Amino acid sequence: MTALYDREPSVAASAGLWTRDFVLYFGARSVSLLGDSMMPVATALAVGAIYGVAGVGYVLAICTAPFVAFILFGGVFADRLGARAMMVTADIIRIFTQTAVAVAFFTGTPPLWLLLAASFLSGTASAMFQPGVNGMIPLVAEDPQRANGTLKIADAMTQLGGPVLAGVLMMLTGAGAVYAVDAGTFLISGLCLALIRLAPARRAKEERSTVLVDLRRGWVEFRSRSWMWSVILIWVVFGILVFGPFVPLSSRMIGDRLGEAAYGWVMAGLGAGTVLGGVIAMRFRPSRPLAAGGAAIVGFGFMPLVVALELPLPLLMAGHLAGGMALAFWAVMWSTSVQTQVAPDVLNRVTAYEIAGSVSGIAVGQALVGPVSEVVGSRDLLFVSAGASFAVCAALLLTPSIRRLHRI
Repeated sequence: MTALYDREPSVAASAGLWTRDFVLYFGARSVSLLGDSMMPVATALAVGAIYGVAGVGYVLAICTAPFVAFILFGGVFADRLGARAMMVTADIIRIFTQTAVAVAFFTGTPPLWLLLAASFLSGTASAMFQPGVNGMIPLVAEDPQRANGTLKIADAMTQLGGPVLAGVLMMLTGAGAVYAVDAGTFLISGLCLALIRLAPARRAKEERSTVLVDLRRGWVEFRSRSWMWSVILIWVVFGILVFGPFVPLSSRMIGDRLGEAAYGWVMAGLGAGTVLGGVIAMRFRPSRPLAAGGAAIVGFGFMPLVVALELPLPLLMAGHLAGGMALAFWAVMWSTSVQTQVAPDVLNRVTAYEIAGSVSGIAVGQALVGPVSEVVGSRDLLFVSAGASFAVCAALLLTPSIRRLHRI
């Protein structure tokens, strides 16, 4: 049993991107992303100060585990009940979890069990929320590619501003304020999503099905698209060899050599590149989007390469600028392809499968980077990451189903 939402005629007739519904969706995503970008700072500083590095690791791990475990079910229920319903429900859950932690910080020292329980519930809510992010865009925007580019720019801006805001709040008022603001972002997100005008659900006439049947249908739809599972297989390798190890290795090498302020400037270069990549993706409409995105990925290889070569700060920033542009452009091409190539009644389930595959490679890479770097060395690993980035670019372009996929 599936739920399909139709855009209202007033939305469908509008040629512009900034309709009422898209403005509400853009507001919901922007404020939610801002809160998400604040939490790593709060977790590292506040939880680390009380329970040490091990405590931080426990809190992060127990958030990631339910996300990976339940995201496929999140896709099923998003298709059954509607993406918006699942997203609003997830926001409500996270309002309560973050408020509880905020109160605990304001009134004393939060017990570890509370931090772990809140983290587990937040990870579960994220698994319910994330599959609908793709599914909602075709419902609120006539031009998915332009919408994805706009949202990618907002994502980049929040990644720059969120950690700064969290640091200021931590310094002035403590961790409780950061968690309270995060709860507020979920409140605003839920309200914006609830105010979006979607036509009543239209039920497809088909036999009643179970959750397992729906999961199987999603898998069949995912597996039937060779371009999709080919990208995910390549992306698993990318996650293990590049995404997973890059952040911890590069932050340590740049920080040790040039200082923490230099690493901040490098991240600013990455953010600026992400904004530029989003702008380019809004305007450039290749007939073969994944081929164009795959070619752009070559720019990502410069990020680990400039760090491994131990270049001066301006060249480090330039390399991260190129990497941010490459990754943002690819992300828009990929999201738009999924949204336009997959039928609406299975889009959330298919999205759940592709997210699960992508996240799994990053998780493995993060788990292996510590012990492997002690044997191989950080610099050598970054050279491997750079080589893997260029190899991924070649693999994307050499796979016929990816290279030949045409834009709809």
